[in-house]
Amino acid sequence: MLQLGLCCLFKNEAVFFRTTTVKTLATLPRDLQLLKLSEICWHNGLNLLLALEAVERLGIGAFRIMSPLFPRMTHPEAGYTLDDLPDGEAISRTLEACRLFAGRAKIRLSFHPDQFVVLSSPHPSVVANSIQELEYQAELAVAVGADVINIHGGGVYGDKRGALQRFAAVYGGLSDAIRSRLTLENDDVSYTPADLLPFCEQLAIPLVYDVHHHRCNRDNLTIEEATERAGATWKAAGKRQYCHISSPKGGWEGGTPKPHADYIDAGDIPECWLEREMTVDVEAKAKELAVVRLMTDIQELKNRS
Repeated sequence: MLQLGLCCLFKNEAVFFRTTTVKTLATLPRDLQLLKLSEICWHNGLNLLLALEAVERLGIGAFRIMSPLFPRMTHPEAGYTLDDLPDGEAISRTLEACRLFAGRAKIRLSFHPDQFVVLSSPHPSVVANSIQELEYQAELAVAVGADVINIHGGGVYGDKRGALQRFAAVYGGLSDAIRSRLTLENDDVSYTPADLLPFCEQLAIPLVYDVHHHRCNRDNLTIEEATERAGATWKAAGKRQYCHISSPKGGWEGGTPKPHADYIDAGDIPECWLEREMTVDVEAKAKELAVVRLMTDIQELKNRS
């Protein structure tokens, strides 16, 4: 019932994603830029398929795809579309192969755009760039069959209510490809579950409940209450609930608890999650090793209960 997910990268598996910089691309004429980008995108598409094969072999149920799978695609100077790339058709076929494989293996796919995607920003240029990035990720999500594009609420800007109102105004104008996949996550600094849940309920946006963030940034909700209310937002959307878990690198008494540990401490697993039907991304530095260990820990906890 509890489906665990791996985030983006591997520790031991032979799966590698390539990238490049705008500075590097700027040294090349446009045709060579596109050739280089084409090689990287095709390589990354093939390695995404390898990643899914590894995830299935390890018994992991979900995979978060790295945001820059196709690097610099939305950059104002170096940006491109798949149609611009010499290997564009082959890359599209590779993405389709990923979609079919994930569907057969029942691997849930998601995206988690970088922190610069901020729909609540008071700066129009930031919002415009954020929407462009979300359109890119939605295009990839459609191609590979991902059902979640998860973002944070963004900054507070001295007025949390006003920031969320700006978010709501922008949300109404987003494409269906984005809106049908967009989710919000509580963070460890600005927005708690109690801040976001009424907003998510009003706009029918599922809330990705991050229990580690909630422990770092408390509100009046218990973990059980936050889990249940967040779950209701997913049920309303007709989707399986999504949550995140991590453990503090230095423990809960070792200074700031925000940095993630290599593995998940079994004591950090909420008891109310053990028999709950949902997907949980494991945010841990040991990557697939941490997910596999957590699978064993959860089974042991279930056996004891």
